[in-house]
Order: sequence, then C-alpha cells, then structure tokens
Amino acid sequence: MKVVETIFDIVYLVLVFWMGIRMLHMAKGNCEYHLMGCMAVVLGAGDTFHLLPRIFAMWNGGLSIHTAALGFGKLVTSITMTIFYLMFYYLLKRRYHHHSERLDSVVWFLVTLRILLCFFPQNHWMQEDPSYLWGIFRNVPFVLLGIIAAGLAFLCVRRRGDHWFRHLWLAVLISFVCYVPVVLFAKVWPLMGMFMLPKTVAYLWMIAIFYCVVQKRC
Repeated sequence: MKVVETIFDIVYLVLVFWMGIRMLHMAKGNCEYHLMGCMAVVLGAGDTFHLLPRIFAMWNGGLSIHTAALGFGKLVTSITMTIFYLMFYYLLKRRYHHHSERLDSVVWFLVTLRILLCFFPQNHWMQEDPSYLWGIFRNVPFVLLGIIAAGLAFLCVRRRGDHWFRHLWLAVLISFVCYVPVVLFAKVWPLMGMFMLPKTVAYLWMIAIFYCVVQKRC
C-alpha cells in the first residue's frame, strides 16, 4: 500500500503544480484565469507540506516516529485549504458577477475563525495524540465554507448555464463528503482514512476543470 500511496501522491502533486503553472503562463493578464492558476499552486503547495513528510515517514520507520513533521504539515494544509476556498469564492464572484455583502461577511468570518482555531495550542498538532474535539471545532467553519462554495457554484451555474463549470459544485461536494468521515471516525477506525484518496481525486478534478477553461479561453 505504501508503494501505491507514494506513487499516487507524487503523481497528484506533479499534475496539480504542472496545471497551475501552465494556467499562470496562459492567463496573459486575465485575472480570472490567473486566479485559477494561483488556486492550483496554493493547493499543491499546501499538500506538499502534508504529503512529502508522509511519504518520507512511510519509508523511514513509520508515521508514529515523525509526529511533529506530520502535524506541522497538517497545520499548513489546513490553512492553505481555507485560503483555497476563499479564492474559490472570489472566483465565482468574478465569473458570475455575484455581489452580496452579507455573504462576503459570512465567508470572511468563517475563514478567519477557521484559521484562528487552527493556531490554538489545544489542537496539539505536533503531539502523538492530537485533540479529537479540537479537530471537530476547527473543521466546523471549514465545512460551512465548503457548503457555501458548493451551493453558490451550483446556483450560479444553474442560472447562467455555464457548460465548463457545470460539475464544479459536485467536485466540491464529493471532497467534503469524503473529508468529514475522516475527521469524525478515522481516530477510531483508521481505515476511514482511505476516503482521503477520492477526496484528493475530487480536488484534482477541480483543477482539471480550471485547466480546461483556461486552455479553451472560455
């Protein structure tokens, strides 16, 4: 399994970075396309802090003896994923000319709350037994942010008939449907961690959608 996971993680990171850099190159001053490229790079950068230490740990004595590196990687990824969805929200606002000061305030509140909760020492990121309760606390605003992202994507695409983004909401939804059981149950049933694979595929799907849009200049 560690061979399969290592290959999967490396292929994922290479593809995300490659598409992100290509989108930035192809953007040619278009803010919307540039934002899509930045999202891919932010996603890849955050996951690098999580996946590379994990790969190293699997091949060098196991995860249990690299707790600090893995915990720090999870902290960085938690923050970058929050920034990813903030960028996602503003991408939808720009593409569909959606304006709502109230929703802007809610999104910024959730983003700020999520990041602040991640920095509380009670999370015990670097310890062998991180806090289960704080894992739930910090993920409540993140899940709410995901619901807003998926819902807004669905409504905007439905109203505007955007062919290219028609499945984007579904990719976001799948990512969170796979993520929530890991947060809730992986500590008791470690096999629940397998849901992170389809979650990762969902993020790769999102970036692939962005890449197709930029490549076709739609």
